[in-house]
Amino acid sequence: MTSVIEQIDRAIDMTAAIVKGIDPDQLGAGTPCPGWDVRTELNHLVGGMRIFAAELTGTEAGADHESDWLGADPQGAFAVAADLDRAAWHRPGALETSVRLGFGTVPGPMAALIHLTEMLVHGVDLALATHQEHLVDQRSCEELLSVMRGMDFDAYRRPGMFGPELPAPADATAHQRLLAFLGRAATSETAR
Repeated sequence: MTSVIEQIDRAIDMTAAIVKGIDPDQLGAGTPCPGWDVRTELNHLVGGMRIFAAELTGTEAGADHESDWLGADPQGAFAVAADLDRAAWHRPGALETSVRLGFGTVPGPMAALIHLTEMLVHGVDLALATHQEHLVDQRSCEELLSVMRGMDFDAYRRPGMFGPELPAPADATAHQRLLAFLGRAATSETAR
């Protein structure tokens, strides 16, 4: 098992490749995240990266999570946020820092796991919505699913966060099993 910082790096790399492949005409496509199109989910992801980076570095993010972080250049906005985010997680002592999130302050290791989940799951959502499933890092999905299954996950299934686990097909890939565990539809067919 790799360290959580290495897992965040891999999730950023995976999602960056997916974001690079999003055509502007796909920004309005539905995603597995209920009620969100590609632009909304990408904006949420970029806002989250900017806020995590600000929290880890003791600076101000400059806007609220759901502000318009993308502007006219969604791919450029993602690239800037990814650089800031990666640098913040690689600062000495990042995992010893407490991070203030919308629901309260959490210790660094828990914040890193939450951030990894955001990066990886939203990256998978974007891949499904834009027909780039081949770019999903199956090993990362398998590792995260293993961690989630090993913890008391019911506390995270409150309304608005994750739904009840859905069945996954017997031949499901790691990303399909991860999404099903989180209560999301596990195929690209649901993202259309």
